[in-house]
Amino acid sequence: VAAYGVTMNVLPGETACLSCVFPSAPQGTVATCDTAGILNAAVNWVGSIQAAEAMKFLTGNKDNLRRTLLSFDLWSNERAEVAAGHPRPGCPTCDQHGYVYLAGKGRAQITLCGRNSVQIHERQRPVDFREMTARLEPHGVVKHNSFVLKFWREPYELTLFPDGRAIIKGTTDTAIARSLYARFIGS
Repeated sequence: VAAYGVTMNVLPGETACLSCVFPSAPQGTVATCDTAGILNAAVNWVGSIQAAEAMKFLTGNKDNLRRTLLSFDLWSNERAEVAAGHPRPGCPTCDQHGYVYLAGKGRAQITLCGRNSVQIHERQRPVDFREMTARLEPHGVVKHNSFVLKFWREPYELTLFPDGRAIIKGTTDTAIARSLYARFIGS
């Protein structure tokens, strides 16, 4: 069970972003909360630090914001801070405004920790929920509003967002999730 956490404030144009600190994503496999678990005290500590930092920001106390990447391990009592005070020159996110992870290009699918679900970033075009509802109704139960469409087909639940992103609940197998997405939403 992991007992570590990481937190960092990002102020666009003022501080470093994660791409500044880590120019390339770590290679290989890393432990996740699904594979290793997480000590809830670590989650609570990160949440408390982030809440305090948010209060500083919201009350106009930007000078008191931490400008480091803070990592800690509650089990080994280790703590480290890495300076993150200024954007890195040439950073593809800060300088060129390339938001590959926000656009869904950095990760096509991800297993959601402890939720028996897979999130898929497959499409980058708007979804017409009325049209999709008509298409899906013969195959299961469908409900939607202007923000989200829900589709139930036992044993799965599919949540579709206006940008085409979907969360498929009922599996952690990305191949099954991608197959369901292709079958019911399209590719």
